[in-house]
Amino acid sequence: MASPLFAPSLAGANVSAAAAHAGVAAAVAHAEQLGVRINVAVVDAGGHLAAFLRMPGAFLHSVDIAIDKAYTAASFGFATAQWRAVFGSDELFKTALSQRPRLVVIDGGLPLRDGGLLIGGIGVSGASAAQDEACAQAGIVAMGLT
Repeated sequence: MASPLFAPSLAGANVSAAAAHAGVAAAVAHAEQLGVRINVAVVDAGGHLAAFLRMPGAFLHSVDIAIDKAYTAASFGFATAQWRAVFGSDELFKTALSQRPRLVVIDGGLPLRDGGLLIGGIGVSGASAAQDEACAQAGIVAMGLT
């Protein structure tokens, strides 16, 4: 059974507005604890922006990066950090694929799953790779996901 935080849509389960907002708020709260400034985005299962927060002073270029990390995680269903393993030592594949619009192959994007069903993605940008990932994970926990 799906969590009450998630609402069905015509395309299937999607992250609700309440859950998306809880996720970005928790990611920002975690960033504040770490002493970093981030941008954080949640997208639904179709890759559409559901919620976004930019901390004052966060890098402007990281706005699009955070959104695209969420989009990448939602579209492939795995963490953006996993792209290193996907590429392996194939530099041609890495170069070709990493030039695709909206595909981000660095840490900080995580898929959102409810009961095994892919319902969206969360993306964080503005701090170190590990800090971005930790903030995204805090958002997932706040949404009641694992």
